Amino acid sequence: MAERVTSTERDLPAGDFSRWLAGMVSALRGESGLEVPCGGCTACCTASQFIHIGPDETDTLAHIPKALLFPAPRLPPGHVLMGYDERGHCPMLIDNQCSIYEHRPRTCRTYDCRVFAAADLALEEPDKELIAGQARRWQFAVSTDDDVARQTAVTAAARYLNEHRQTLPEALVPSTTTQLAVLAVEVHETFLHYDPTKADSVRVELVGRLKSDQENT
Repeated sequence: MAERVTSTERDLPAGDFSRWLAGMVSALRGESGLEVPCGGCTACCTASQFIHIGPDETDTLAHIPKALLFPAPRLPPGHVLMGYDERGHCPMLIDNQCSIYEHRPRTCRTYDCRVFAAADLALEEPDKELIAGQARRWQFAVSTDDDVARQTAVTAAARYLNEHRQTLPEALVPSTTTQLAVLAVEVHETFLHYDPTKADSVRVELVGRLKSDQENT
């Protein structure tokens, strides 16, 4: 796990932790949008990222040339990925702005680099230095017992998922730090009263939750 940053570099207010977490969970479930205070930052658009687009995102698909899309591995037919150009930039990023912002993929609508600070994870993948630098600057307000409990649960979930990869079904194992952080948010309630001495029961509950979420997506 990453060491917490306490220097003046971390100077972006991320908001109240519990309020952010509730919004993030809602966005991941497709129940609401997500407002991210990006300012002029386009780090995630220029970080050699593959963007997943689901078959239900018909409006988005109508605004992206088919030549930029290819089938998403390990997902059912209809799920596609959009790649990046030779610079590592999203091909929809033109003059440093999203050219399809009002029609952007769900992946982009729910992407929030505050998730790395929430899960206490360092983003170390190649070509992700700009995102990592931005993520290090977020500082959540943790002022209530609920904030403390849920932040502890998210970090405990991230640690458990990272340390027990071999015990999870292959299809549920996160392959990137981003997937790990998002998954920790999605399953954090399992860890609100986490007892390391009951690892087997935690695993059963966790796998059940993961499979249920996967079936509902």
